[in-house]
Parts: sequence; C-alpha cells; structure tokens
Amino acid sequence: MLIEIPALLTKEQVHECRALLDGAQWADGKVTAGFQSGKVKENSQLPEGHPVAREVGDVILQALSRNLLFMSAALPGRIFPPLFNRYAGGQHFGAHVDNAVRQITGTNQRIRTDLSCTVFFSEPDEYDGGELVIEDLFGTHQVKLPAGHMVLYPSSSLHQVRAVTRGARVSSFFWLQSMIRDDAQRRILFDMDMAIVRLNQDVPDHPGVLSLTNSYHNLLRMWADV
Repeated sequence: MLIEIPALLTKEQVHECRALLDGAQWADGKVTAGFQSGKVKENSQLPEGHPVAREVGDVILQALSRNLLFMSAALPGRIFPPLFNRYAGGQHFGAHVDNAVRQITGTNQRIRTDLSCTVFFSEPDEYDGGELVIEDLFGTHQVKLPAGHMVLYPSSSLHQVRAVTRGARVSSFFWLQSMIRDDAQRRILFDMDMAIVRLNQDVPDHPGVLSLTNSYHNLLRMWADV
C-alpha cells in the first residue's frame, strides 16, 4: 500500500527546517547503509544525533502525531528517529530493499521496518531527476512530491532514487513498526476507516457507522501486535 500524505508540514515549517538543513554539515550517506545497499548508495546524509536532525525530526514526529491520514494508514507502533539525506551532482541510490530490523543508535531498542517514509524538503522544480521509484505487486511508481509532502510505502518494496542531475534533493527518511504487521490487513483497516469517515460525512448519524466502527475495532483487536 503506497499512500501520499499531502501537506504534512506547512510552508512555514518547510522554510524553517530547510534553512536549518542547508546550514548543517553533511557526511557520506554510506554510514547507515547495509552491505548490499552500501554498494549502490551515493548521497550525503546528516549524521545521526546531529542537533539539526533532532530538531527537524521532532517537527516531523509532532506533525505525524496530528495527521489523521497517517495514523489511519500506518497504525504506528514505534517510529525510527527521522534521518536526512541530500542528493546532488549525479548522486543516486540504486535498487535496494531496506533492512528488516533496525536498531536505534545509542539504545537497545530495535524496530521491525514495516513501512518506509520519505518527507520531501525540496520542491520538484528545484532539481532534475531524483524520483523515488517503488516497485510493488501493482507495478512501478515514480514519486516526486512537493516540499512538505510525504510518501508511505511497505519496506519490503524494491526501491531506488534516480540520479539528481541538477540542483539538490533534500528529504527525510525513516521507518516504522506498525501495530499491524501484514500489509494486506493494514489495507483492509485503512479502507474501512476511510469508508466510515465518508459515510459519517455524507449521512451524519447513519446507524451503519456504529456497526462498521464495531467491526473495525474488532479486526484491529484481532490483528494488532502490541
């Protein structure tokens, strides 16, 4: 399930965060790559634990906690602290799959990577190339969203970032462990939740809302891994 989250961050938040990111000192992106992905990864990355990474990461996490579409689609259990990367001058990240389990640096905490997230901090016209290409059961998707928008997709998907041939592509990336491990089950719950919202908007106080809501929570109770 690939979901676009529009306007996760306001234009003001994007402007303030981008100023912080542009003023930070970047490092080689291979520092967080696994053995396989390290062979195809060429970008710059903000070091984990960098003050700017923590500050901008907190802005993202607070926005996520208020975003109903994200909460419905992801049903997050634990979220990896946001990381940040930059592509320019032909840099790219070849086809790869994200590590299934990641340890949060400086802690004993590990998360299962059910969903991968990218938040864009560059406008599409600021750079050429840089499309996030995601392959899933339904085909190949190219994603290049406005600044402040986010894409959410299964971490099991083969994906890549095409070479940036002009300008710079700045973004945040991170993973989360969902309360619902199975992507198909997560999709069913998301579709049900969206149907409940639409029915409640179109026909307020319709008796079917209560029945659907009951079924939704019973399925969530049956499938949740908490």
